[in-house]
Amino acid sequence: MKLNYILIIITCLCLSCSHKSETTKIIDLEEKENLNFSKIDVSKNKATAKDYLKTFTRNEDKFLNIHFTLDKPLIESLELLAPDLTENECLEKGNFQFSFLIDGVTIYEENLNKGAGSKAFKKEQLDHTIRLLAPNQLDYWGWFMWLKFMKLGGGEELLKEGGHTLSIAVRPYIKQEELKVGSLLAKGSITVEVAEIVVDERLIPIQKIQPNSGWEIAKNDFNPKKITALNRRIAEGYFEAINGIVVIKEGQLLLEEYFNGENRTTLHDSRSVGKSMASTMLGIAIQENYINSENEFLKIFYDLKSYTNYSVEKEMVTLKSLLTMCSGFDGDDSDYNSPGNEENMYPTNNWVEFTLGLPMQEDQKKAKEFTYFTAGVVVLGDVINQSVPNGLISYAEKKLFGPLDISNYQWEYTPQKVGNTAGGIRLSALDFAKYGQLYKNKGLWKGQQILTKEWVEKSLSHQVKQSIDGDYYGYLFWNKTYKYMDKEYEVSFCSGNGGNKIFIFKDIPFVVVITASAYNKPNAHLNADKMMVEYILPAIIKG
Repeated sequence: MKLNYILIIITCLCLSCSHKSETTKIIDLEEKENLNFSKIDVSKNKATAKDYLKTFTRNEDKFLNIHFTLDKPLIESLELLAPDLTENECLEKGNFQFSFLIDGVTIYEENLNKGAGSKAFKKEQLDHTIRLLAPNQLDYWGWFMWLKFMKLGGGEELLKEGGHTLSIAVRPYIKQEELKVGSLLAKGSITVEVAEIVVDERLIPIQKIQPNSGWEIAKNDFNPKKITALNRRIAEGYFEAINGIVVIKEGQLLLEEYFNGENRTTLHDSRSVGKSMASTMLGIAIQENYINSENEFLKIFYDLKSYTNYSVEKEMVTLKSLLTMCSGFDGDDSDYNSPGNEENMYPTNNWVEFTLGLPMQEDQKKAKEFTYFTAGVVVLGDVINQSVPNGLISYAEKKLFGPLDISNYQWEYTPQKVGNTAGGIRLSALDFAKYGQLYKNKGLWKGQQILTKEWVEKSLSHQVKQSIDGDYYGYLFWNKTYKYMDKEYEVSFCSGNGGNKIFIFKDIPFVVVITASAYNKPNAHLNADKMMVEYILPAIIKG
């Protein structure tokens, strides 16, 4: 789905973290206090000196900006760091580095990617106003940088009580063989106070499972203190934009909780969770002999010579390589500069033509490795659509949703009116749980073998090592291991932008669904992991 899972984790809209161990810092000759803070809406009014402040109240003040003036444009500082590079090379390899200090200790550093800020921003601009905090999400690198500092860098935990000094320092950096950081350009400090978060106490108790869920109800065999503690954290906004949590134990409904305006009937936009369903439908099509196997070549379904950038390598692409994101197409959703990045696909009027017309990667080693490639899943959907009776959507209704008693759902479509397997299908949390339980049951649902056991095992297995976090990937399913109480718990899962998950545990009898709408936020998936390790597993596993 647009702005997918990988893009959020890797790039976070053109930001990238530095590692202190790689850093060679030029010693600052003089510490400057020339960076100021304001808490006005700078989209409406330009800040002046009278707007500068020394105190910021977290959880109360809605805006936070920083302001600094350089003696010379950034490009000149970059050229001093790397005099052997051309101007364009400096702009490719360097930018600002922002350091966040709490009480004088550096806890987070951000090296801005080349895409953060225009060329004029780096070559001409002296006066800089950077928006860090606003009531609504900004499509702006400063907003993402602040969120990463707070949520991923530890700022939220360290600033949970007042009376701290927050300092921000700005330097230039160049990344070649090593990371070289230049002299201090700007630095300023502010005192952070923390306002108490007022929580509606009605949101904290465990929600009683209502009748007519479509599931048998499990015994309340869990730790209620952990779930009420989780509910409080959601109500406080610590875990942002969580919409639903459903836990299935041994095929029965154990927990069903909803938040932030959603309920049992809400059709939730789970983004790339829908990719896994392309794997499901391909498996069914193979078992019914509409497609021979996942080892079929793409050339069986398309005249690849009729598309641009034809190559012999493209003839060797298999359906399996699209399932495992190892097809070798020059498409990488984590790289904005990649020709096959999904953001380049969406504006076109034919997504399949866009994908099949992409070049193959020149680096043969990289071509065989995992690269998250949404456009390839669109092609899989099209292959299924042309191979099964009456097309993908009708086939899915007859072979998957009908047997699972899922009647209320909503597809999104490609420009050719094919079901969008990039992630465009909406279900309720309880129906997502049915889908997860189908895999937990190894393809069996109420006595009907919807999927073969072999296909389920292939789909959830460790097909390839993926480059995102070092874990494994199956057939459009992710794999990881959670640790709790010195034990490891293997899990396969569907994952979508915003923190959406369907967890299928291997050795314990649970399926867990989290629906969330923290779309495009870098901490969305971390939220799901923290909820699982700190609250859900401690609640449902007997110590």
